[in-house]
Amino acid sequence: MLINQLRTRNFILCFQGADYYAFVHRTFLEYFCAWEFVERFGKRGLEGGLTIDELKTEAFGKHWQDESWHEVLRLIAGMVDAKFAGEIIDYLIEQNGEKEKFINIFLASKCLAEVRNRSEIALTATKLLNHLKALTHYDLDYSYQPYGDEADLVRKIRTQAVAAVAATWKDDPDTLPWLKQLAQSDDDGFVRRAAVLALVEGWQDDPDTLPILKQRAQSDDDGFVQLAAVLALAQGWQDDPDTLPWLKQIAQSNDHGAVRGAAAQALAQGWKDDPDTLPWLKQLAHSDDNSYVRQAAVQALAQGWKDDPDTLPWLKQLAHSDDDSAVRQAAVQALAQGWKDDPDTLPILKQRAQSDDNSYVRQAAVQALAQGWKDDPDTLPILKQRAQSDDNSYVRQAAVEALVEGWKDDPETLTILKQCAQSDDNSYVRQAAVEALAQGWKDDPETLTILKQCAQSDDNSYVRQAAVEALAQGWKDDPDTLPILKQRAQSDDDGLVRQAAVEALAQGWKDDPDTLPILKQRAQSDDNSYVRGAAVEALVQGWKDKPGMFEFLHDRAINDPFEREEYSQTNPRLTALEAIATQYPDHPQTLPLLRDRAEHDPDEQVWEFAKYKLKNWS
Repeated sequence: MLINQLRTRNFILCFQGADYYAFVHRTFLEYFCAWEFVERFGKRGLEGGLTIDELKTEAFGKHWQDESWHEVLRLIAGMVDAKFAGEIIDYLIEQNGEKEKFINIFLASKCLAEVRNRSEIALTATKLLNHLKALTHYDLDYSYQPYGDEADLVRKIRTQAVAAVAATWKDDPDTLPWLKQLAQSDDDGFVRRAAVLALVEGWQDDPDTLPILKQRAQSDDDGFVQLAAVLALAQGWQDDPDTLPWLKQIAQSNDHGAVRGAAAQALAQGWKDDPDTLPWLKQLAHSDDNSYVRQAAVQALAQGWKDDPDTLPWLKQLAHSDDDSAVRQAAVQALAQGWKDDPDTLPILKQRAQSDDNSYVRQAAVQALAQGWKDDPDTLPILKQRAQSDDNSYVRQAAVEALVEGWKDDPETLTILKQCAQSDDNSYVRQAAVEALAQGWKDDPETLTILKQCAQSDDNSYVRQAAVEALAQGWKDDPDTLPILKQRAQSDDDGLVRQAAVEALAQGWKDDPDTLPILKQRAQSDDNSYVRGAAVEALVQGWKDKPGMFEFLHDRAINDPFEREEYSQTNPRLTALEAIATQYPDHPQTLPLLRDRAEHDPDEQVWEFAKYKLKNWS
């Protein structure tokens, strides 16, 4: 009766067959999972109960690295007494989470937010706060480019730390002054931006917030900070008498084009009825020296002043003859979206698709024709012409994709695709054609021939990779597919193609007598670490019970020659070590191997993982 009510009236459970039921909503699953741990903890000292140390290791030690468990762990921290929550938070702080982007520290802050009486664990809270404030200045201990994975990692950690302090310590009297200081004087623009956003979200009524925003919008030397301040002012202080004049000033005179553009869009959205807004936007659209600003003004006018008698003639003029290609593109898109029925729109689009000297304008016109004028007799011929003869690859690719989506049954579409796949001089166009042929024309007798040819002889690795993957997925039974995959896995000169072939062999030809030797060969001798790592993973997934596999992986965990150059690279030694720790925990050599790697591996990520496993080894 209870199960039936939970299914049919409360909609908490759903029937999965036999005697199994599942929770409809993940929230219930998370709550009851957390409660199970807490209930067992309440029985500590009894059979099946958990001590605080066991709760820390069983729930938090095993799952803090898995973000899908964070809600459960946060709930547990909120359900237990404050002193035990403090021990849990201390435990999380002690973990080495740098490899996981310090999610242990950020999880700890979420757990602290659930504690009902923080005064009982004041020392722990202070310790955590200091860790988070330190992370706002986190940096790598080696030089790196200002743009790329490393820079993104540093920025993410710093800004997440600012947000965590603002959220978890909102009621702390020191938080607001700290955020004000960061917003105005921190050396990192992303930290200043995070502090600005935190002030807007949590302290909008503070008398200093508005002046700080105005200051950041006008004088910050980082455009992203200025942009955030402009958007915040436009959204949160629309009724302030200074906001409108100030936005007009920003739209006209700010040094950053993106900031002027944002101010223009804010004026259009929030002050449409102001008598100065339309003239201002027209002025910006006509005379600003930044194409982004003019483009933003064009879009704003098209969206907000469609009925103004000057808008349509002006858009037509811009689409035809403006010197700036970004403005012409915006005008073309505006006409296609808002004035489809105007008799001049279609001729303008046809003209721009065929004769504009800028590829982005032609591409926009091609896409507009394909989406809005499919039945016009000129659309298909224009698309065919652009797909075959446009001198820009992006336009050709857009036309090819349009033909595939809208004119698959036209007899010339397949011919054009075959031609593009085999002879287009741009690899992206060839790749798009290869993928389209594999997905939509599998039964055509020439498709397989083209894919085989591309997989083996195309001079671009992405095209070969696409063809290899298509053969493995769609033509597994063809007698040539397996030999091609073996050849690509062993002799292709690009790691991406070898990796695709290795993964395909492992997934589809596990029983072939050559697959295992090829995977071992790639794991041992490929000069690309991603290929070696993929081969190791494949061996673990498909052959972990094979005699001698432990010894093979043991050798890879010690002797793979990987040397780290970037933080995000895959280390095959780490892949092998993780596999051994997971798949062979009871093997007599596993523990000695972890000890050896913790002491001797030159890669920080490897020895950190080994130390973590040793610390939690049972």
